[in-house]
Amino acid sequence: MTCKLSLATLSDAAKTAAIPAYDRASLKPGIVHFGVGNFHRAHQAIYLDDLFNEGQDHDWAIIGAGMLPSDAAMREKLAAQDFLTTVVEQDNNKTAARVTGPMVGILPVGDSGAIVAKLSDPAIRIVSLTITEGGYFIDAAGKFNPAHPAIAADGQNPSEPKTVFGLIVAGLKARKEKGIVPFTVMSCDNIPHNGAVTRNAVLGTAELSDPAFAVWIKANVAFPNAMVDRITPATGQREIDLLKDTFGIEDNWPVYCEEFKQWVLEDKFTAGRPALEKVGVTFVPDVTPYEHMKIRILNGGHAAIAYPAALMDIHFVHDAMEEPLIRAFLAKLENDEIIPIVPPVPNTSLTDYFALIERRLLNPKIADTIPRLAQDGSNRQPKFILPSTLDNLRQGKDVVGLSLVSALWCRYFAGTTDSGKEIAFNDASVDRLHAAALKAKDDPMAFLAFDDIFGEVSQSEVFGKRFAHALRTLWEKGTRATLQLYLDGKLAV
Repeated sequence: MTCKLSLATLSDAAKTAAIPAYDRASLKPGIVHFGVGNFHRAHQAIYLDDLFNEGQDHDWAIIGAGMLPSDAAMREKLAAQDFLTTVVEQDNNKTAARVTGPMVGILPVGDSGAIVAKLSDPAIRIVSLTITEGGYFIDAAGKFNPAHPAIAADGQNPSEPKTVFGLIVAGLKARKEKGIVPFTVMSCDNIPHNGAVTRNAVLGTAELSDPAFAVWIKANVAFPNAMVDRITPATGQREIDLLKDTFGIEDNWPVYCEEFKQWVLEDKFTAGRPALEKVGVTFVPDVTPYEHMKIRILNGGHAAIAYPAALMDIHFVHDAMEEPLIRAFLAKLENDEIIPIVPPVPNTSLTDYFALIERRLLNPKIADTIPRLAQDGSNRQPKFILPSTLDNLRQGKDVVGLSLVSALWCRYFAGTTDSGKEIAFNDASVDRLHAAALKAKDDPMAFLAFDDIFGEVSQSEVFGKRFAHALRTLWEKGTRATLQLYLDGKLAV
């Protein structure tokens, strides 16, 4: 016997899963969140669910918002179950399900009028975002691009915005006109200095239509930086069926994730905040050391193993980490070229942190996939890998391993694995990357010509030499042999 998830069936769900200890009717929205996806529901929403379960801050519930077809699909799935979500937390030794309820609705998708009206509601005091690394209109150097067609269109027609940042500007302007305290804008995406990046995007969008208002935003709106962490694979039919078979709950789009989670946040808010420190959020004056650690060691590690695993026809992350060549490659890369240039983190051992990362990546229950790690490399490489490359180069250090990571990415974009299987790409820049990767087989520098991706790194003679040699070796000897040469200290020329 199974139960279809809804408020009416919570008592049935409680037979196999934890359910909210609070009355959903007691919740009032205080947060508008753009980008209601798996990570948001496994992270920010979980912390709020924990807080509400303690009887705290019930006026900080979430109402979702979005402009994309994917947002509309999520709204339809969640609305059918009263915006409840089943989250399954998996560790090596246990699996537990919980039904969460901090989201009370999702605004009509694509309806800018309805979204701006909600943003101007005094009850909304935080606007949060998980819009992916590629959603911020930034280049390899992290600089906002106001010339992007979508942003330019919002600048020309600010009363009918179509982007998240145009909507935020319109919402802030409506609040200013009504004399309402501005909301805080809080990014929860994996981007270095995500608060500053969000601030630049909002200011840059505002400047296109009203420079004076941009000055007002700069003086009055908070954009706290944050480090967020929880491995959360994509949902598919496998997860839907697994939840039904294991826990007897029919959820239209459940979330499976690891047990570990972390959120480090700067305590900078213009209109108050929920007491998240009571449920494990770490508030700090400067999040930079923590984000450097996480983005370079964990996210950089993800990017490092994705492409050799894909080229070796490995589908799951835990299987990649069980492959001795890949696990040893990651360990050598991290210990030689990434961890040494990560600044110290308060009360944290970086080597212990990497050991934790290895254990997390080895968790077979998560079933995270290599295609998920390999997607959107044109946005992820400049944020997770190339900053480490550039820091090493600026310090006069070698980059044999990091150059190999870039070469593996290039080889991947040639379109076939070492066994000849066709690769299915998932990247906004797929056409130009694929064409350049094919050309790079004979002219390695062709792949480094994208300044928006490689930036200053591509100007390095050392990097260019290391990259070219690694790419030629990958084509001539294959991924396994190339990794072994790297591990033996014989890849450099």
